[in-house]
Amino acid sequence: MTDQMTTAKNSLATVAPYAPVTAERNVRDDLENSIPKPYLARALVAPDSTEHPYGTSDHQHHGLSVLQQHVAFFDMNDDGIIYPWETYSDILRANFENIFTKYARTVPDKLTLGELWAMTEGSREAYDFFGWIASKLEWGILYILARDEEGFLSKEAMRRCFDGSLFEYCAKMNKGYEDKMS
Repeated sequence: MTDQMTTAKNSLATVAPYAPVTAERNVRDDLENSIPKPYLARALVAPDSTEHPYGTSDHQHHGLSVLQQHVAFFDMNDDGIIYPWETYSDILRANFENIFTKYARTVPDKLTLGELWAMTEGSREAYDFFGWIASKLEWGILYILARDEEGFLSKEAMRRCFDGSLFEYCAKMNKGYEDKMS
């Protein structure tokens, strides 16, 4: 193998032999097969690998960015201002596909509470004690809010959180539950 070929191969390596954590937390290298231009930041949708390469199919973005869609759910009176009493969590956007590649060990597209804990441990900043607590709290709230009957937090639920459709879905589910109880 020539030096140029070796350099080209190494430039795409996702595992460093002397950094074991890079082998434990693999990064996907096949996203081009399911998401057109996966490196391109999306303004209106939150795509995932194979199930929703174009975002949530039945969710209307109304010309808002993904962040605006997420925040708009909390703006109960549509005045453009989010007051503390209008919101109950602030869930951060992460490198979505890599979360599951790195941490989903039990089921490929779902996280257990333990795997979610490992994710927050793996992405924390040194000496950011508030950040450690806030991250665990935010992801824990999402887990409690969106876990399925088997105790998994699905990729679909996380993606819906990012584009704002999770809260609409939960509101519909709660309405259905309340109707059953009446």
